[in-house]
Amino acid sequence: MSKSDISKEEFIRVGTTLYKLVNQPRLNGSYVKKRIVWNNETLRQDYGKHYLATVPKYDGFCTVPDHVNYRPIVDKFLNLYEPIDHKPMEGDFPSIRSLVKHIFGEQYELGMDYLQLLYLQPIQKLPILLLVSEERNTGKSTFLNFLKALFQNNVTFNTNEDFRSQFNSDWSGKLLIVVDEVLLSRREDSERLKNLSTTLSYKVEAKGKDRDEIAFFAKFVLCSNNEYLPVIIDAGETRYWVRKIDRLQSDDTDFLQKLKAEIPAFLYHLQHRQLSTEKESRMWFAPSLLHTEALRKIIRSNRNRLEIEMCELILDIMASTGIDTFSFCCNDMLTLLANSYVKAEMYQVRKVLQECWKLTPAHNTLTYTTYQVDYNRKCRYSPLRRTGRYYTVTRAFLETL
Repeated sequence: MSKSDISKEEFIRVGTTLYKLVNQPRLNGSYVKKRIVWNNETLRQDYGKHYLATVPKYDGFCTVPDHVNYRPIVDKFLNLYEPIDHKPMEGDFPSIRSLVKHIFGEQYELGMDYLQLLYLQPIQKLPILLLVSEERNTGKSTFLNFLKALFQNNVTFNTNEDFRSQFNSDWSGKLLIVVDEVLLSRREDSERLKNLSTTLSYKVEAKGKDRDEIAFFAKFVLCSNNEYLPVIIDAGETRYWVRKIDRLQSDDTDFLQKLKAEIPAFLYHLQHRQLSTEKESRMWFAPSLLHTEALRKIIRSNRNRLEIEMCELILDIMASTGIDTFSFCCNDMLTLLANSYVKAEMYQVRKVLQECWKLTPAHNTLTYTTYQVDYNRKCRYSPLRRTGRYYTVTRAFLETL
């Protein structure tokens, strides 16, 4: 093989394993950089016995994300995090600004903070960004493609099946994991997503290889055409930032190219911009800042029918009797539900109270006042004095549900 051919080939040795660095063609005409395990004897046959001594050697792999002061080698370890090749340059970015305003709306400054933190503080935990809309042509996919263009090989597109797979080596060490058309309607999907969004380390598993624990800093961006149940989100959950995206007013086929051309100016702006928020939680933003109507809609949709019936029933009692606090035992609630023609079992009522509403009963058997249906009086409910380990709810609590 000639010297010109050798110069085109690139090999590295990491630990005791030899790799060949190649550019694998993709369907869209682009290339993705891959490391293929190579054979020492093959290398000798191709390039001679002395070539192996010239191959760069590293002690192992590491993952150190940095977009401004990127280091390809950290203390003799090869950095798996990919550099981005954009060079920040002062200028304007009207197309990117319009896209960010379209996606984040009245929360534009928070959206800019989110992108700035991704760029300047890549290991900072951030909320799970969920973009929902039942309409088509809303720009959700354009935003995902913009993130890919911005952070390049540090963004990976997953499917719902990829997310559920036990083999995750292809998306470990990434900055962003994006899922278009997400539908993770199983409880285990939701729990895994929440745990990954806050975990500091993660077990990486690839086919035919041992599991390895690495630092985990990936952020999730999800899109869905389902505004009601794209994922299971319980009341009180603070790890999701849900945005309802409106339909685009115009359709510019060259919009993505315009976005890409403005990236250097946008990165320059992010480097010099003052954050509008300070760190107030493990996911940077105060949960109250990210509580949107779109999030409330998903939380309401996740509530089971019995929980809704119990909530409406107690609020009706409060409205009829003028009270703001209601005490009851499970048997009291079963009787009230039966009078409303709602079928329920004791364990179902207890599950709503303890698991959904996070209530605990009185520590001892005590006397309390509850209410039951009274068909002989104008006021539908009359007070009853009873004893038991009762639960207590307030009007304010129920209204937050």
